[in-house]
Amino acid sequence: MSAEWWREAIVYQVYPRSFADGDGDGQGDLRGLISRLDHLAELGVDALWLSPFYPSPLADGGYDVADYRDVDPRYGTLADFDHLVAEAGRRGIRVIVDIVPNHCSVQHPWFREALRGVGRDRFIFRDRPNGWQSKFGGSAWTQVEDGQWYLHLFDASQPDWNWRHPEVVAMFEDVLRFWLDRGVAGFRIDVANMLFKQDGLPEVELPAGTPLIPADAAVPYENQPELLELYRSWRAILEGYPGARMSVAEIWYGNAEVARPYLTGDGLAQLFNFRLMPAPWSAAQFRTVIEESHRLAMETGGSIPWVLGNHDVPRMVTRYGIDQDLVRAPTAEVMLGQVEVDVAVGTRRARAAALLLLALPGSAYIYQGDELGLPEHLTIPAGERRDPMFERTARAFIGRDGCRVPLPWSGQAMPYGFADVPVRPWLPQPEGWGTLSVAEQQADDGSTLELYRRAIAERRRHPALGDGDLTWLEHGPEVLAFQREPGFTLMVNFGAEPVPFTGTVLLASGPLDGGLLPCDTAVWLA
Repeated sequence: MSAEWWREAIVYQVYPRSFADGDGDGQGDLRGLISRLDHLAELGVDALWLSPFYPSPLADGGYDVADYRDVDPRYGTLADFDHLVAEAGRRGIRVIVDIVPNHCSVQHPWFREALRGVGRDRFIFRDRPNGWQSKFGGSAWTQVEDGQWYLHLFDASQPDWNWRHPEVVAMFEDVLRFWLDRGVAGFRIDVANMLFKQDGLPEVELPAGTPLIPADAAVPYENQPELLELYRSWRAILEGYPGARMSVAEIWYGNAEVARPYLTGDGLAQLFNFRLMPAPWSAAQFRTVIEESHRLAMETGGSIPWVLGNHDVPRMVTRYGIDQDLVRAPTAEVMLGQVEVDVAVGTRRARAAALLLLALPGSAYIYQGDELGLPEHLTIPAGERRDPMFERTARAFIGRDGCRVPLPWSGQAMPYGFADVPVRPWLPQPEGWGTLSVAEQQADDGSTLELYRRAIAERRRHPALGDGDLTWLEHGPEVLAFQREPGFTLMVNFGAEPVPFTGTVLLASGPLDGGLLPCDTAVWLA
């Protein structure tokens, strides 16, 4: 792997509250994660990305941070974090942590001071609100006791920082250094394109409850020019540390050109390529995204890692198992709770998509549980849902809890090995998850877990895989195929009928029919 290891790394996202419970309280924690590091080592990943673990009231799953320089007691201690970094490193796994710079928690000391009238300009207060809407639904403004209003582009528990205030800039530089000094390999930057708001906060016409994946309309709180200088300064901090530290930014965009300024020159090291996630199961649509994104990476010299799942979107098995006309719909979160899901079809397609993901040039991120082929849990009772989006949209959107359900490790009943003692997890697991557990799948050569393990191992072995280029091959409108040198070919059949293929099979996402590639199936060929 090159010095810029992130350019071809396989990174595994850990949502700590749902990964493994080490103390039996029904919530995941750092000790639980440490106890399961061998799972990640056997999977073959290069790094883990740890979603927020900081002190937080957990109004938005930890993305409402009360203290950026500590560990929430529910997850452990700073000593546990240091132990995690050491134990992961002993297995050759780097640790990337989430940084949440757009907003904090209402319990952050500086916001509590602001409510008392001290340092209020570190946030964005106004005497009268404008018409901006929260990404989670409803107004983006909440009134405080003295009559002023503060801005929160997400939940009311998450006031936005004023990034034009020098104390905010300096504080986050200190936060970066705090975690770099503890040995982290880099940062995933939450909502990285929303930090600066245009002077004057001009009005913008957007409907209430805008989708998580917005259109590329120019809005006064996204992609402001000041961000480029900020990320240059952050990259200088990262490059001042040994061991090739990196950052990867969460920026949702529909047009690949939106990403160009961030990737050019000495700005961000990486920018997530989310555009495959909302794409319907279609060879043409997948190819369009891959072509545009790969071309942009080659032209800028930037790194745009591929991703098909995370803690904010419905799981692949469910997305690919519904009517694909609904995938791009603005009300997808609603519809996923109301439509039929063909789990068998979704599973076949998710397995094929995994082989596509791991064959593409560059880096790839895997969300916890996708290696098990988990579907979205759509039937969580309303009273047990925790995503603030659920209530802020008057329960119109079912929210993101369904992809955040604790993992099944073993056994045939809840908590499925998530904890070593009988306990009800913080989100309920569905019945029947025992068949998808790690223990069940690692004993099955045909399981999704074994498919991921073999694919990652082959990716490490094969000289054509990892960073580099690709050449498209033409096999008809329903087949996506490309070649990578030396001596590697990927084919994915998106159509309804089998198609012929030639070559030596290295790996396939499902059974092959002689020299035919069945529908919803991918194959790696030499």
